[in-house]
Amino acid sequence: MALKRMDNIGIVVEDLDGAIDFFRELGLELEGRAMVEGEWAGRVTGLGDQHVEIAMMRTPDGHSRLELSRFLRPAVVADHRKAPVNALGYLRAMFTVDDIDDTLARLGAHGAELVGEVVRYKDVYRLCYIRGPEGLLIGLAQELG
Repeated sequence: MALKRMDNIGIVVEDLDGAIDFFRELGLELEGRAMVEGEWAGRVTGLGDQHVEIAMMRTPDGHSRLELSRFLRPAVVADHRKAPVNALGYLRAMFTVDDIDDTLARLGAHGAELVGEVVRYKDVYRLCYIRGPEGLLIGLAQELG
């Protein structure tokens, strides 16, 4: 059996509305919001009795999704939002944008901060990392040429 696709990446946040606003400003579209709860959900995650509010965001091309989750129950048990890029585990999502400078200006209004610098990789990309809502690490790439 072959892999068919990657459905989504999940990010746990405290402020779901703020995260939705940030990723909308980046260019993702809100596909929908829902509550995930019940015995079936706890069996999938191994968390037992859970109550989670989710928002599914979709990239403009329709191929990628970002699932934002806010846990109401059980309580969040770990926080790696301030981890540097060389920390173990899932750490960042990378998005290709038309114009990094414009994107940085728009996301700055939502609290985004540049981590290092915007750099040029050969004549292929301009790249940078930002800290978005709640310290989430986001990569931005602008194709050149």
